[in-house]
Amino acid sequence: MSDPREPIIRFDHASFGFPGLIALSDISLTIYEGEFLGVIGPNGSGKTTLCRAVLGLLAPVQGHLHIFDCACDKLRCYHRAKIGYLPQKGVVDRNFPVTVLETVMMGRYGALGLFKRPGRTDHAIALEALTQVGMEAHKDDALGLLSGGQQQRVFIARALAQQPKVLILDEPTTGLDITAQHNVIELVQHLHDQLKLTVLLITHDINMIRSRVDRLVLLKTKLFAAAPPADVLKPEILHQVYGKELVITENDLVIVEDYHHHH
Repeated sequence: MSDPREPIIRFDHASFGFPGLIALSDISLTIYEGEFLGVIGPNGSGKTTLCRAVLGLLAPVQGHLHIFDCACDKLRCYHRAKIGYLPQKGVVDRNFPVTVLETVMMGRYGALGLFKRPGRTDHAIALEALTQVGMEAHKDDALGLLSGGQQQRVFIARALAQQPKVLILDEPTTGLDITAQHNVIELVQHLHDQLKLTVLLITHDINMIRSRVDRLVLLKTKLFAAAPPADVLKPEILHQVYGKELVITENDLVIVEDYHHHH
């Protein structure tokens, strides 16, 4: 049966890395417009490499990567502005004098191209993005004084201000308390539904996304699975990737990983 949706990103036997060091090997994967995809796998499994590839920061060393309708292997093609990105959260300096609105306006620069001054329209788009994440009341607050969860909402708004078609989030819950983690994931699901975005969510927290995503992409240098969560979260598939570090209980998966690199 052919898929009625439009393919938006297509990896065709694509490998990424350097000669002698391949981070992702022979990936074939089609991502459809409007999909909500969770990307999982152990540390160092190539999750961030997959992101960087979609962002146009890495060209395949073998095979092809098509984004939208463009087969360009030139990085930084104009359409990359249509991809919003939430990098792994760093620590925001409490004394850094930048407001919430200024932070979100930065998302307009990528969309505008260099040297264009943002105008009234950009201001309106930035405010709309803040409204979409429920942070418009904080527009004049100092970013550094917000809670971690609030900052994460502002950074999501910055990505939305680009008016992207694709939203990539790299470990958006890392370093947040459990309530903020749930809130951020719920916000992402809401934005996916409301704005009809194609979402790639990289996470090690499988339990939090398993009931929300359309498909899980399981990586460990190679692509082990790209299917609905129920088909991926099977002991025989997960053990290939996580080995002995996987404990499966009645309802949840516990992956005993080295979390120390997150703190």
